[in-house]
Amino acid sequence: MKFFIYLSELLGRPVRDSQNKFMGRIFDFSMNVKDEVFPKAQQVIIRKGNIFSRRYAAIPTEVFQVTDDLICTAQILLKDIKFEKERFRPDLSVRTDILDQQVVDTNGRKVVRVNDVHLLKVDKQFYLAHVDVGTRGLIRRLEWTPFVDAIVKLIHPDSLYLSQEMLISWKHTHVLNIGSRKNVVRSDVEMGKLAKIPSAELADIMEDLDIFEKLSLFKVFGVEMQRKIFTDMTLQEKEDLIDHLEEKEASSLLENIPADEATDLLKELPKDKRSRFLRMMQSKTSKALLNLLGFKQDTAGGLMTTEYLYLNSNATVGDAIQKVKDNVAFPGNVYTIYLVDEKHHLLGVTVLKRFINEPPEKLLSETCYHTKIFVRTDDTMEEIAVLLEKYKFLALPVLDDEDILQGVITIDDVMEELIALTWKKYRDQI
Repeated sequence: MKFFIYLSELLGRPVRDSQNKFMGRIFDFSMNVKDEVFPKAQQVIIRKGNIFSRRYAAIPTEVFQVTDDLICTAQILLKDIKFEKERFRPDLSVRTDILDQQVVDTNGRKVVRVNDVHLLKVDKQFYLAHVDVGTRGLIRRLEWTPFVDAIVKLIHPDSLYLSQEMLISWKHTHVLNIGSRKNVVRSDVEMGKLAKIPSAELADIMEDLDIFEKLSLFKVFGVEMQRKIFTDMTLQEKEDLIDHLEEKEASSLLENIPADEATDLLKELPKDKRSRFLRMMQSKTSKALLNLLGFKQDTAGGLMTTEYLYLNSNATVGDAIQKVKDNVAFPGNVYTIYLVDEKHHLLGVTVLKRFINEPPEKLLSETCYHTKIFVRTDDTMEEIAVLLEKYKFLALPVLDDEDILQGVITIDDVMEELIALTWKKYRDQI
């Protein structure tokens, strides 16, 4: 008994009723989106007539039968089936919503195209088992398999094309539904698949999509995951996405990502658009971003972020540990704490490994580095890189001329800028 059937083997097959009268040809299968892992077919959609007089009808899968020889029948009378001019539009159908669509392979963590669909047949039920993303699936749909197989056997009889199917389990895929059609694959199971992928890798996956697909996938995620993915995108991708989001959504996104990332993007936007975004933000955030926008891009002020953890001079180790615990979701660096006075002058810097094993009552100032290593807002990138390399710090405090802490600059920000500059110089020399 044949348990697995490819959709391409069924599409266009004639269906006959219980009296052997021609009913129509298989056009699609509607699926039950409530089935969590492997959706079950609810109805077989058939079509009859020519291009000018096409009619569609839906047959319950319970009365539909297909033999190993692919003979399709329905235990129902043709007169009991109602045909409509309009195509039947279920929540999810195999041909319309999955075949030829791009899906996220959440196991292989890449975007692939569906060339065929593998259905599991159990009794009278059909389940969506796999998607075929290989060339063989496309050849099968074109009905070129015998011809192409013969040529491949002649030229390269050991080719993997002849023996290896490129199937991905449905439980490892997430469909990208684009345009006006709603994203019907939004169950907890689907979100669970995507949630297991780190935000940086999701950003890489989205890099392969066009802007509409990008937007569709981006909106599937919750606010927190959107912020993480957006932060990990390239500057150009951020610009493209911002252009296609509602201004309120875009403003909220910019307001809640690391300040240095938001500043870099705002600098690239047209002045009027930048002003609109800033007006939509909370005054405290917009003031901080405006301050950052005033610095040159290749200086400490232009590269720094205003998000960092700080405590006053009387803080204890217990206060510091609590500060870290309270900020586990903090977008900035939680391993470094800065001590400041009432006017925000920098008094000292300490890191988690220097105080984690100390008694809670011990003054945090006693765990600070003996020397204050810092940069000024107008220091160049080269000066910053030298200090980071010399002292092996992951971040440096940025002070103004009055020693007031303005922000911090991290090693990844410096490396990103240095790589960009080096690449630009390299291209200019080619």
